[in-house]
Amino acid sequence: MLAEDVTLESGKNVHLGQPLRRQLLEQLGVSIHDENDPDMKEYYQASPVEFLSEEMTQELGAPTEVRLILGADSYVLWMKSEAMPEFYMRIPLSELQEDDFAPLFRNSLFIALLVILGGWTFIKIQNRPLMALQTAARKVGKGEIPDPLPEKGASEIQAVTRAFNQMSKGIQKLEQDRALLMAGVSHDIRTPLTRIRLATEMMSPEDSYLAESMIKDTEECNEIIGQFMDYLKPVAKQDFTQVDVNTIVNEVILAEGGYEREIQTKLAMIPKAINGNAVAIKRVITNLVVNAIRYGGDWIQVSTSVSADHKTVWIIIEDNGPGVDNAQLETVFEPFTRGDTARGSEGTGLGLAIVKRIVTQHQGEVSLSNRSEGGLKVQVEFPLG
Repeated sequence: MLAEDVTLESGKNVHLGQPLRRQLLEQLGVSIHDENDPDMKEYYQASPVEFLSEEMTQELGAPTEVRLILGADSYVLWMKSEAMPEFYMRIPLSELQEDDFAPLFRNSLFIALLVILGGWTFIKIQNRPLMALQTAARKVGKGEIPDPLPEKGASEIQAVTRAFNQMSKGIQKLEQDRALLMAGVSHDIRTPLTRIRLATEMMSPEDSYLAESMIKDTEECNEIIGQFMDYLKPVAKQDFTQVDVNTIVNEVILAEGGYEREIQTKLAMIPKAINGNAVAIKRVITNLVVNAIRYGGDWIQVSTSVSADHKTVWIIIEDNGPGVDNAQLETVFEPFTRGDTARGSEGTGLGLAIVKRIVTQHQGEVSLSNRSEGGLKVQVEFPLG
């Protein structure tokens, strides 16, 4: 399908005779086929190329279909046009070999890998400040004050980091002011209480009944102040040591038990120690045992147990007292809340709040439940190691 008159790139017109056209077609490998040709099987296997079909339709001025297939040695174009409806033209693309795609594919794959690696590195660098921010936020959630974070990364991340540093600084200042306030209030209140106690000790024997009442009131005030201080006192990580649970339990039972109220124990072998503050953990067990003595019945048991994977230790305090209303099992951990309905109304309502706060600061959990036999069961969970 070479025209007889061809215009060269220079603009010169050249006439191609019939023999020359036939020779050029043979050199290019172009062949003409009809429907009965065995090679037509290749035509039907080829895939239509819409873009080339549209282009050739415009060039030839007649509907034309172009198909492409990978032959034995190279890609092959098949063309069927209404300009010669009974024939099919086969055009091998001898200059476009399959091997020519290998370098292109290899280079494209290499570029794609570079883009992915570069994107991953960029995201990793951008995520570092976010990961540091996440770690610091978790520390704040546990009651710790982290060091100021470096303001790096994108402008938005720097703004968030700057705001977080300001928030941490504000929380730290608030904690310092609160501790200073409580220390001052404690000192200012305990000083006149001490004077009142001293004055009552010097009262005449005739007024002993009155002195006794005043001494009890001053002791109760001192206890309330002490509980306030315990509740507000933070547990510092630097004070954490390896704490043996059973040893702490035995010390508390020895201090709080006696002839009037025997405390039963059921202690398991604990292979590891708790990483925590010994004084704070002792305060937890003491508060719970004192609560059981004060509000429970005539039977109290303190037991310990360990999980099968040796990662968790449980401290369980049980009594056979009246228990707590089920609706109050969660609210009793809130400050100034007491289980008044069943277990009396003494105290400040800070004992269990102190327990909850200390346990949380040690990444532990505490729960209350009423025993089926009657009484209350308190379970404290600490991570081992």
